[in-house]
Amino acid sequence: MTNDVALSSEAVALADRIGELVARMRSAEAELGAVLVEIEQRGVMELFGYRSAARLLEHLADMPKPATERLIKRARLVNPGRNLDGSPIPALAPATGVAARAGRLSNPMIDVITSVLAQVPPEHCVSAETNLLAFAEEAGHKQVAALGARILAHLAPDGPAPDDTEPVAPTRELFLRRKRTGIWELSGRFDDETGTRAHALLDALAERRTGDEGPDFRTTPQRYGDAFSDAVDLALNSPELPMQAGERAHVMVAVSLEDLKSGVGKATLGDTGTMTAAEARVHACDAMIIPAVLGDKSEPLNLGRLRRLISAGLRRALFLRDRGCAFPGCHRPPRHCQGHHIRHWADGGPTDLTNLVLMCAHHHRLLHRSGWEVRIAPDGLPEFLPPVFIDRRRKPRRNNLHEPLPFAA
Repeated sequence: MTNDVALSSEAVALADRIGELVARMRSAEAELGAVLVEIEQRGVMELFGYRSAARLLEHLADMPKPATERLIKRARLVNPGRNLDGSPIPALAPATGVAARAGRLSNPMIDVITSVLAQVPPEHCVSAETNLLAFAEEAGHKQVAALGARILAHLAPDGPAPDDTEPVAPTRELFLRRKRTGIWELSGRFDDETGTRAHALLDALAERRTGDEGPDFRTTPQRYGDAFSDAVDLALNSPELPMQAGERAHVMVAVSLEDLKSGVGKATLGDTGTMTAAEARVHACDAMIIPAVLGDKSEPLNLGRLRRLISAGLRRALFLRDRGCAFPGCHRPPRHCQGHHIRHWADGGPTDLTNLVLMCAHHHRLLHRSGWEVRIAPDGLPEFLPPVFIDRRRKPRRNNLHEPLPFAA
């Protein structure tokens, strides 16, 4: 216990140090942008003999030209300028510029706010910027972008028409085999139309993960491997999946009751595979995996609990309440999610709405393995408590990315 406290204190100290350095970096970059805007107003050619401030910064800072152009374009939006005749040009987002120079905003956050304000009618810019900055104090840039989209939808509702195309009859080959090491190899050949659809599916599922747990450092092959696993989960959970021997496709996992409760040990997967008991505990929450729980003498204590997990009606209630993965900052829709037992069913947790929360596979696993906690708030909605190294106050967080029901309060 003492070691855990020491490690926790060390993590908090390191996280605080990172926060201080990041704030200084952001502040310095914002100040640099303000100086470059001033140089543009005074005349880059007259002062330095360069055609543009971007070229000047490229040589002074040894930065690639696209990066210098992005920095200056961002600075022009948050700092006032002047026309050729000397008349002032007000900044699009002056309050955002003040917050940026104080080190409180990331570049993606600045870009989100300015892109929204560029589409807001001028008479609403001040109030929209105030609301966006207030929300930015506690949320990530993707959540602020969601708020910006709602502001724009309210001020100018519009949307593109869907583009439907008719698929062509394809020719396909697929090879899937298991090696002795337990690793599966997949290869195949597809026509252009099928390959394009598969790429679009995996590309959507392979987006870098969002949420408050930190950046996603997976390589591209790792992200696409995880995307393929998610696509398999989606297919297995589809109500249109063909039946096999009178049952929906499933995988049988055998695990001892003691290992299931502790999460330590091994479980058998299918006929020849294995998985950790911790993984079996995750899947036992809500998946197309049937856990066969065994006693001390390998006698079946519980078999076929799949049907007793989350009924179709209860799942629909979860969809309506959570509207997608409930983890803060996650955009995954309900069809990509599983039901998580807040108090695990192996520990006696009930399978009802007050003990369930909708989560995508990644955040479901994260919750089982990290310092994040989830609970149902007094208003009946799920909220998450971050680890101490993210927020020492552990202030509850919610996901605002999913559109609420149109008639919800």
